[in-house]
Amino acid sequence: MFTLLDKSEYLKGLLILARKNNSLDEKEKTVIRNVANRLGFSKDFYEDTLKYLMSNKYITEEPIKFSNPSIAKLFIKDGLELAYSDNELCEKELNWLKSIAKANQLAVDWLMESITEFENYRESYTKVPVK
Repeated sequence: MFTLLDKSEYLKGLLILARKNNSLDEKEKTVIRNVANRLGFSKDFYEDTLKYLMSNKYITEEPIKFSNPSIAKLFIKDGLELAYSDNELCEKELNWLKSIAKANQLAVDWLMESITEFENYRESYTKVPVK
């Protein structure tokens, strides 16, 4: 399903998203590490990338076009997990996700519904009592 280019662009897109709020905390790093590992990237590669992410001026911020809209949908779901790891979706993060949706011919309505579903899931998940 994923081409090699899709995997590379997927990780790049998450890295760009992580920079949008001008900080990179441990929760964001954990999300990126999990996705990078799932995509088959070596630990050395993604750890070096995370280490220099905020100062790397060579990561271009063009909207990413995936080979298949279903990959873009998966990306947006992972992107929401990353963006909300600090408990808020800032305007720059939202605009980046909108640009990905548009580049992949996904309706903005679909994106907004996905955000609402994600927020509802997070809200219900955080209300579950811990024993």
